[in-house]
Formats: sequence, C-alpha cells, structure tokens
Amino acid sequence: MKTIGIAMNKDKPNAWLVARELVRLLEEKNAGVYIDQVVANHIERQDLALPIADFHKHVDIIFVLGGDGTLIGLAREIAPHSIPILGINLGHLGFLSESEPDDLPHAVDQILNGDYCVEHRMMLETEVIRNGNRINQSVALNDIGIAKGSFGRMIKCTVYVDDLYVGTYNGDGIIVSTPTGSTAYSLSAGGPIVVPYISAILLTPIAPHSLTARPMVLPCDEEIHVVVDATHQDIGLTIDGQLGYPLELDDEIVIRRSPHMTSLIKWKERSFFEVVRKKLQGEGP
Repeated sequence: MKTIGIAMNKDKPNAWLVARELVRLLEEKNAGVYIDQVVANHIERQDLALPIADFHKHVDIIFVLGGDGTLIGLAREIAPHSIPILGINLGHLGFLSESEPDDLPHAVDQILNGDYCVEHRMMLETEVIRNGNRINQSVALNDIGIAKGSFGRMIKCTVYVDDLYVGTYNGDGIIVSTPTGSTAYSLSAGGPIVVPYISAILLTPIAPHSLTARPMVLPCDEEIHVVVDATHQDIGLTIDGQLGYPLELDDEIVIRRSPHMTSLIKWKERSFFEVVRKKLQGEGP
C-alpha cells in the first residue's frame, strides 16, 4: 500500500476542505498519509504532520493541492528526490495538474490501484558568475528569465552555446525554458509549444528590437552562457517566475540541463495534445 504526502497552497480558499476530504478518503482505503506541518495543524491532524523536507524519507507519492505555481514550487523543493507528484487543481489553468477537487474519489482509487503513468520532466540549473565567482545557483522546472525590470530602456543579452557565439539580443530580455516551460512564459513571448518528452532547451527573446530575432530550440546536452549589459542597473534573473535575483552589468549566467528530474503523475487515457486543446485552445469540457 502506498504512502501519500499532501502539500498545498494555503492561500486557496477551499484548500483546507479539500485536504480534509483527501485525508478521509486515503484513510478509508488504509493508505499511509503524511501532511505538511502547517496543514496538519490547521485541520487538527497533528498525528500526520511531517515537514516537506522529510517527505522523501517516508512517502511514495505527493498530492499537491493548488495551481501550477504551487506544483512548480514543490518540484524545485524536492528536486533531488524525484518523488512522483499528482497535481490537484485549485487554480485557474491547471496545465500541469491532472485532477480536479470533484474527482478526488476517482483519483485516489487510480493512484492506489496503480492506474497511472509517470512522466519524467527535465529541469534546468543555472548559476550566476560575477567577477569569476559563482554567487547564485538555482534549479527550475519551467524557465529561467533574464530581463529588465520596470525601467523603460532595453538590455542586451549576448548568448553563447558552449563556446559558440549564437547572437546578441536587444530588447526586454530572454527566456530559457524546458519543454514543460514552453507552455508558460515562453509561449506568451511567442515561443513554440514543445512536447514534454523531447529533451531540448528553448531560447525565446522577449520583445526583441529586431525583426530577425526568433525563438531557437537547442540541444539539451549543451551549456548556455549569457552575458548581460545595459545602460542602467535594472536587470534581474527569475526562476520559474517565482524567485528573483538582481543582476549586475557583465554578469554571466550559465544554464544547463539539471541532473534532477520532476516526476509528474498522468492518467493513461489523457494525452499531452488533449491537454493543450482543452487548456490552451478551450476545446471540450
């Protein structure tokens, strides 16, 4: 019998009710359950409390209650352990989530019966090099953004793949994304959708000041180097649109495929193309 860990976005209005119902369903089926400490205290189940940092020692699968942002944040937190994650959508789009609150009994049955598959999604790791010193290191599931802040003037990103010069992009910045991230920020900047089982890295310029600057799909086993320059200091690095780090002129950002993977639980009967049609094109229920 599987042991399930439950994490959630505590700011979602109905998250507590869904968590309580999920615990009831799992215990009814005699499954092991652990809950993030804050959630356990709120629903008065301190006997099930466990820090998320310790989930990898005790749980087989993690149920995440929230939107895509909640799932992505958890993916970074547990990146070294690659525990399969089932997203239960309490947000708006829920592109990465596989279940809805109304489907909880069915979802629990499918998980406990092993009626699912696991997709292993590649991640990126990045480091900021300043004056020859590594001053920041992060991992991302979706994307790494290098962009100007609210300041009006452009920034310049000079890009190399391994030791080869790719080009210089003048504009609002660039996005370096995984196939998973191709349906997020990169898509809104004009990048293509890349199916998640292709191992590739996507480079998408943000509002480039050139008619010839176009997104590029790069091999996943090569290292991307970006050197930033501008006539101002309002430049930053973003990780999955959730974490930010200020950059300085002439910083070098190194981006490569991470050795870690995110394992997402998917239902066997639903394909990536169906999700794209329903979530992004509005087809079907």
